[in-house]
Amino acid sequence: MMITNDIKYVGVNDHKIDLFEGQYVVPNGMSYNSYVIIDDKIAVLDSVDAAFTHEWLDNIQSTLGHRRPDYLIVQHMEPDHSANIANFVKAYPDAKIVSSAKSFIMMKNFFGTDFTDNQVVVAEGDTLSLGKHNLSFVAAPMVHWPEVIVTYDSTDKVLFSADGFGKFGALDVEEDWACEARRYYIGIVGKYGVQVQALLKKAAGLDIEKICPLHGPVLTENLGYYINLYNTWSSYQPEEEGIVIAYTSVYGNTKKAVMKLAEKLKTNGCPKVVVNDLARCDMAEAVEDAFRYSKLVLATTTYNAEIFPFMREFINHLTERNFSNRKVALIENGSWAPLAAKVMRGMLEKCKNLNYADTTVRILSALNDESNAQLDALADELCMEYLAQQDTTANKNDLTALFKIGYGLYVVTSNDGKKDNGLIVNTVTQVTDTPNRIAVTINKANYSHHVIKQTGKMNINCLTVDAPFKVFEAFGFVSGRNVDKFKDCEPLRSDNGLVFLPRYINSFMSLKVEQYVDLDTHGMFICSVTEARVISDVETMTYSYYHSNVKPKPDTEGKKGYVCKICGYVYEGDELPEDFICPLCKHGAADFEPIK
Repeated sequence: MMITNDIKYVGVNDHKIDLFEGQYVVPNGMSYNSYVIIDDKIAVLDSVDAAFTHEWLDNIQSTLGHRRPDYLIVQHMEPDHSANIANFVKAYPDAKIVSSAKSFIMMKNFFGTDFTDNQVVVAEGDTLSLGKHNLSFVAAPMVHWPEVIVTYDSTDKVLFSADGFGKFGALDVEEDWACEARRYYIGIVGKYGVQVQALLKKAAGLDIEKICPLHGPVLTENLGYYINLYNTWSSYQPEEEGIVIAYTSVYGNTKKAVMKLAEKLKTNGCPKVVVNDLARCDMAEAVEDAFRYSKLVLATTTYNAEIFPFMREFINHLTERNFSNRKVALIENGSWAPLAAKVMRGMLEKCKNLNYADTTVRILSALNDESNAQLDALADELCMEYLAQQDTTANKNDLTALFKIGYGLYVVTSNDGKKDNGLIVNTVTQVTDTPNRIAVTINKANYSHHVIKQTGKMNINCLTVDAPFKVFEAFGFVSGRNVDKFKDCEPLRSDNGLVFLPRYINSFMSLKVEQYVDLDTHGMFICSVTEARVISDVETMTYSYYHSNVKPKPDTEGKKGYVCKICGYVYEGDELPEDFICPLCKHGAADFEPIK
């Protein structure tokens, strides 16, 4: 396979394997990817599993013809990629092995030698010239072993990403990338989200046109899609809105409760309900579902004063992979002393940012009137926002939405007649309650100010503490005049025709402008409330919470100048102009502070 004119594929497909790493079912096999860069010097990137020694060496030989490789670049030392290092050296004794210092220590452990005479040790920032191809190496420790490096070819703009962006399945099988890549990532790399985030930040500075992983297909188009998925997975954010029910049942009564709950959730408008019987399903698929969707219901029996073994295994998989940022509900069953809810909650204590449902369903052997009522209450609680998002079930005059207003952060949505727009603001205030009046102050430099002054209407979306930084990037750092902020989603709409956000809000209010006050650099819109919906009970995102927990720390190391307290933009220079406006968040010089 030709990747570019100079880069060829020399990997192999494995259709004999049944369990990858001894635990993951791979019905469509695996690929072990290896690549060759042909230039004045020739580099082979990574080897393959021990079962494919001769096939791999044949691929190299047939690709190179009479030429011989000068380098073997070892990015990752797991045996499915490194098993043939010694065989490569036997075939090409003059070739150099290029790898990290930790890799050579591991080679000593695997092969009894660290190939001292062939060693070229590289670290972060080191480069290797093959002629017209210049390779640079990026350290990627714990993605997902400590020795990992990735390699960037600046000539053809190719990132050789080691296990990053890999997936289950051989290359000669057609299947959806995301499904098996998600299961692969969560199962194998999922514990190391912080390290993946660090690698993504490094990769953001590279001009990448192709990604060549060690498993799965070469990625050549729509790279933003794959990178965004990796960003979502590694930041432990839900990928989709939906509810997963994971359960175990001994005599069928817990299963009956689960199936009844699933039907109630669907009736209440939940967009996706997934039910997994942990005793019978693929455990890796169940773990994948828990990380994919926004809410999780755990239902199990009390067993030996503990919980059923399959549920314990499932929760262990979640906690091992840093399960976070989800709403969790519990259902327990017990004939005389139910303890399952207490045990499950205790096991989940190490997880971060879990929001537990107020309702815990307790079944005493079989469903009765009391536990049926608890199921109803749980279904309503879990579907609160879905019910509020649908016109047919929403309470559109729920003025308790006004209680969500504080010194918080909000997304103001509007429409210029051609496209929807959204803007982050922190200046929303209730000024009267008879009649209800809301004041919204917006910088005149923002496109939203222009649109709202023309149209006289807007929606105020009250952001919640689970809103990730990507929300603030999307609505705070680019202009709606130049960017369609809703182009990749199917937005929900209120009665005034404007968008309200499907996630990360606890309420929204539709406003009609009644009065405008000119405040020089800003304009204040005094508005009446035409619609108000409460979406959830999640706490409102305050300005201080955003700064303490959401906004990334700016990269100021080695820099001299000023940093924006709002978005982290760094202005390098001895003096900050008094009239300087931050190019990202549009705040003025007063919101900058000296780099210390």
